[in-house]
Amino acid sequence: MRIGVPTEIKSNEFRVGLVPGSVRELTAGGHEVVVQSGAGGGIFADDATYERAGARIVPTAEAVFEAAELIVKVKEPLASEIALLRPHHILFTYLHLAPDPGQARGLLASGATAIAYETVTDASGGLPLLAPMSEVAGRLSMEAAALALRRPTGGRGVLLGGVPGVQPAKVVVLGGGVVGTHAARMAAGLGAHVSIIDKSLPRLRQLDELFEGRVVTLASTMHAIEDAVLEADVVVGAVLVAGASAPKLVSRSMLPSMKRGAVLVDVSIDQGGCFETSRPTTHADPTYEVDGIIHYCVANMPGAVPVTSAQALNNATLPFVTKLADKGLAAFDRDPHLAAGLNVKDGRIMHQAVQMSLGFDRIGKGKPEPVAVA
Repeated sequence: MRIGVPTEIKSNEFRVGLVPGSVRELTAGGHEVVVQSGAGGGIFADDATYERAGARIVPTAEAVFEAAELIVKVKEPLASEIALLRPHHILFTYLHLAPDPGQARGLLASGATAIAYETVTDASGGLPLLAPMSEVAGRLSMEAAALALRRPTGGRGVLLGGVPGVQPAKVVVLGGGVVGTHAARMAAGLGAHVSIIDKSLPRLRQLDELFEGRVVTLASTMHAIEDAVLEADVVVGAVLVAGASAPKLVSRSMLPSMKRGAVLVDVSIDQGGCFETSRPTTHADPTYEVDGIIHYCVANMPGAVPVTSAQALNNATLPFVTKLADKGLAAFDRDPHLAAGLNVKDGRIMHQAVQMSLGFDRIGKGKPEPVAVA
């Protein structure tokens, strides 16, 4: 199969869909890989490195899309990329369609098949292609919070770990999954007072054992969330419903009662965010203030550390890329976990949670109803 790797064009996105090591594996398997010139620049992999791995270098994204059947990316396609998609294309990338009806319409109109990393599953019910970036984002969330807490950036002027004789910061993590666990690990390691709120009691028991009592675990209720948030210096939003929009756990009405200069880090922003006042930001302009509360809502946090995150992502995606390259769309019949990643095919939304979040009335047959845009 002909596999294409265009340069990522989302603001401050430095990752690449396939690292040179992955290209070498695919070309050794008899596949042709076409890489846009400069695509690996963000991870310091030049065109010559890709050529040594067996890739063919082409000058433009248009040339990549024209040559390839399978397009492997990192972030969702922007309008200029959607315009290049054709019905014969298979797009494999993060999509996060639930909060993005515009992208959904574009993909439906293209006729292409679109597979979302974030809804591919594994035998244990996990999300193996989301997990590595969740690990990175969870750890980065504490670095972002520490910077945003500083007074020159508008924060409370609190050191996460405190010092002898001075209380550490209070960090509340909403969600005990991969992001939340790694955020809590970093916060606790810095000496912060950390609470994790999750609705699963078995998961809270696992976290209590993992952290050996160094982290407070709380069962999720509206009362528990409100009490914790109002006392927090930092709140990390780390909730996930696969394929669906994130639930809004912190309302705007709560903000005036929070500590002035407290920080909200919304790692769920790719799925619409779990704070009512969240809106996507970029690495170039990562924060904004609402009612005295600092919001950090960068939608591609792992893009800030592309050497680490691109390799971690490829470690997880390469087996699935190989299956698609070897079998094409027939790979869905052989691998139900890959099939769970199918979001768009033949002008239809194929994933139930995505369909419901977008407001479509039908799934897998007929044409979708128009998506209402708020």
